[in-house]
Formats: sequence, C-alpha cells, structure tokens
Amino acid sequence: MTIDFKTPKTATEGARQQSRGPSEPEGAGQHALRLARMIPGPVVGLLAIFVALSFLSPYFLTSRNLLNLVSQVSDIGIMAVGACLVIIIGGIDLSVGSTVAFSLMVNAYLYKEAGLPFTVAVLIGLATGALVGLINGVLTTYGRIQAFVATLATMSAAAGLALYITNGNPITGFPDWYKWLTNGSILGIPVEGILLVAVYGAAAFWLRYRPSGRALYAIGGNEEVARLSGIKVRSLKIRVYVLAGFLAALGGLLVGSRLNSAQPSAGTGDLLDVIAVVVIGGASLAGGSGTMLGTFTGLLIIGTLNNGMSLLNVSPNLQPVIIGAAIIVAVLTDRKGIRTRSQ
Repeated sequence: MTIDFKTPKTATEGARQQSRGPSEPEGAGQHALRLARMIPGPVVGLLAIFVALSFLSPYFLTSRNLLNLVSQVSDIGIMAVGACLVIIIGGIDLSVGSTVAFSLMVNAYLYKEAGLPFTVAVLIGLATGALVGLINGVLTTYGRIQAFVATLATMSAAAGLALYITNGNPITGFPDWYKWLTNGSILGIPVEGILLVAVYGAAAFWLRYRPSGRALYAIGGNEEVARLSGIKVRSLKIRVYVLAGFLAALGGLLVGSRLNSAQPSAGTGDLLDVIAVVVIGGASLAGGSGTMLGTFTGLLIIGTLNNGMSLLNVSPNLQPVIIGAAIIVAVLTDRKGIRTRSQ
C-alpha cells in the first residue's frame, strides 16, 4: 500500500484547472510579449531615444559623437554612483554639487598658493570630499538628523567655503597630465570613459557580490530589522556617505580637467541632474531599491537627450523642459513595468 503525501488540490484549484482546460505550450508571440514586459522602462526609453535621434540627425551615430557623449556625462555619472548608494540606504545627499566645488578649490589652492606637489594636492582634495561625506554620515547616524537637513547644511557650508578660499576667484594653470584626464584616450577610448565604467563596475560588484553591499538594501528596506539582523547599520551608512563624498570629489577632478581651471561654482548646478539620473534609473527615494545598471541607463538617457538636442539646435531654454518630460515618462513607464512584472 502506497501512501501519497502530496497536498490535495482544493475545489477552487480544481475549478480553475477545468476552466483552463489542458495545458498548452506557450506560443512564440506570447513568450516574446512576456519578455518585452520584463524590460525595464528606462531601457525602453533609451532605445526609443536612440532610434529617434539616429533618424533625426545623421551625426548622432558616428563614433566621434558617441565617444563625445560618454565624455560629456562622465563627471555626472561618477557623482550619480555615490548618490545611488545613498538613496539605496534611504538617505539623500544634497551636498554633492557643493562638494565638487569645495574639493576642487582645495586642490587648486594647495597647488597654486601653498606650493604643494599637484599629486599631493589632488589626494588632499579627494580626502576633502570624503571628509564632507564623513560629516554627513555622522550627522545622520549619531546626530540623528534627517539626511535632507544634514546634507542641506553641508551643501551650504561647502559652497561658502569654496568661495571663501580664493574670494570667489578661479584658479588656472595646471600640469599637462591633468588635462589628459579629459582630453586623452587609451586605444581610442576616452580616459574619463574608462574611469566611468571602472567606477560603475566596482560599485555593481560590491552591491551584488559582497555581503556589505547587499546589506545596503536591507538598511533601505527597514533599518531596524537590519540592525536586529546583525548588520552594523551606523558604520555602514557612514561608509556610504564617505564614499559618496569621495566620488563627488573625483567627479570634481574631471570638471577641473575639462575646464582647465578651478571654478568656485563648479558642480553647484549638477545636483538635480545627479538625482534625476538615479531616479530615472529606477531607484526609489524611499530606499531599498536601485542598481548600477539602472543608474547607468538613466545617465545615458540624460546624456543622449542633451547631446541630441544640441545636434538638432534645440533652444537651450527649451532643453530642460524636454528633459523634465522625459523624466516623468521614464518613471511612469518603469512603474507600470514593475506592476506588470509583479503580477
């Protein structure tokens, strides 16, 4: 006698099975439709923009223009990596643009006025960005100040210090190798593009394969549950803010190299672009979600729109309107896709 331990079907399940009839293999069309629904909205939007611009401008798909596109977004892209990490843990960093200006001016001042070797000045400039991030992290964890308020304060302080260092005057005259960061190439690929991909690759590896990286999602989802699970929430949050400040300073290096000068207002207008890149990429401002692939896609959307509108001679006054509309469409499309994939 054989006893069957399988769970019997309920009456409802049986009725559903009878109403569906015998199972039939899924058709190729249905399978393709299901796969299409699984594609994130930002990716669909990026492909649509690429196709449209390839028809509207004969110069868009040229190798020179595509390499130029990558160079144009490299500084914003590097800053967006840090912003994405902060948003994943449920925070926000409003000081990213001011950190660019402050760290860049510290770097330039130490080189031109204090007479330090440029390499040493660069390292201190990067450490300055990390210090701003450390202050943000300490204020939000041990100080228990909301991230919006804490980073708003450091944004104001960093912007003021950037102006105070040189009394609002720009600094010029840097070594030739510094300009090579944004003018040079390796095997035909811009150096800043290689740096951009390296930063995204390292961040993606950390989020996917390292326990501390995966813990960021737990912190953003429910900080108290993460703490009770044994995750060192405070120290990890501080590390994320320090990394965000460091990456902002790294983006500032590219800004200074491209301009061949240190401007006290450099980067202060990049905050909204950085946050837009992360949000378009699918990260939630509530925390707990976001990927480097999605952020990179959002970066390409912003960069492609700016590049394409310049090629089409769209008025600079109208470009922010078009980008704002694209942000809304991308976010709404992605939300619809998330609902579809969850069914």
